[in-house]
Amino acid sequence: MIPNQGLSDTHVSLLYRAISEHKEKPGPLMPTLQDAQKIFGCVPLNVQKIIAKELNESVAKINGVVTFYSQFSLTPKGKNTISVCLGTACYVKGAQGVLDAFEDELGIKNGETTKDGEYTLEATRCIGACGLAPVFCVNDTVCGRANVQKAKSTLRYVKEHDVVE
Repeated sequence: MIPNQGLSDTHVSLLYRAISEHKEKPGPLMPTLQDAQKIFGCVPLNVQKIIAKELNESVAKINGVVTFYSQFSLTPKGKNTISVCLGTACYVKGAQGVLDAFEDELGIKNGETTKDGEYTLEATRCIGACGLAPVFCVNDTVCGRANVQKAKSTLRYVKEHDVVE
């Protein structure tokens, strides 16, 4: 067993339970990582080491998967994730200004989380809504035909109602 290294015993127990559920099935890595992301809010190196040992995989392989797929994070994400598409169609229609507006309003930079843990801001590449460019997402809600004012008003609404309209 690997030392918990600052992880709660409850969370580590949940991780071991998830690993044992997936271990004997084909392709246990992705569902185990998805469960780890849910349990810890991220998949830091100490969690990757536990998974690697238990699944008899290298830490390098685990880390490669975690850093390749955007669904996984090495650091905790906020309660709400705001993603601004910077794919070509969105970028040429002003997405950088939308990202800048969110940075100003939240007081954080791309890839950061607010100190209160409420918001994570991230730039993404094409999300497949080019016809609505520029686009941003708040959690799973896509907001198209975005501009600076729409970004600010959406954020204001989310802060007041804790949901996206």
